[in-house]
Amino acid sequence: MDEDMKIWKRAALIHGHECGGLMIGYKASLYAIKLLDIDFSPDEQLACIAEDDACSVDAIQFILKCSVGKGNLMFHLTGKQAFSIYNKKNGRSVRLVLKPDGYRLTRSEAFDYYRDQDPEEIFDVKETKLELPTFTRPFESYICDMCGEPVSSNCIRLCGDKKLCTDCYGEVDHFHM
Repeated sequence: MDEDMKIWKRAALIHGHECGGLMIGYKASLYAIKLLDIDFSPDEQLACIAEDDACSVDAIQFILKCSVGKGNLMFHLTGKQAFSIYNKKNGRSVRLVLKPDGYRLTRSEAFDYYRDQDPEEIFDVKETKLELPTFTRPFESYICDMCGEPVSSNCIRLCGDKKLCTDCYGEVDHFHM
């Protein structure tokens, strides 16, 4: 079994099944490696801004080693199968946008279609238009005045003199506080 097939099988195992969406992320990852001259290192050399939160992102996370927890997998949700991938080591980046050719296919047809196509045939290569944050922002934590749970300061909502988490803020009658 060649190396690419081993990578695919491991990505599918982690994702839980083989599907067209995972294949899109798999092909995007391999294409990015080629286009950006990526060699892997244990740090956060790569970053990805995904424009959809579908199956494809699992392949990108596995293959390109980008993750939300490390701060090098971010979302700019537009509903598009598009991925801006940045090689921070050499400063190069690329935005891969899925071409519309496979959109009208059934799930099983889509899997076969994307599997059988070269990445050049299924993605438009564009310049990235989103800037990467230059650093991860550490946030202070506060205790929600309503539920008592710790919450990151970037998610606190002020309601009068109370600091509330977004869940509690949504439950409050703001006119009677």
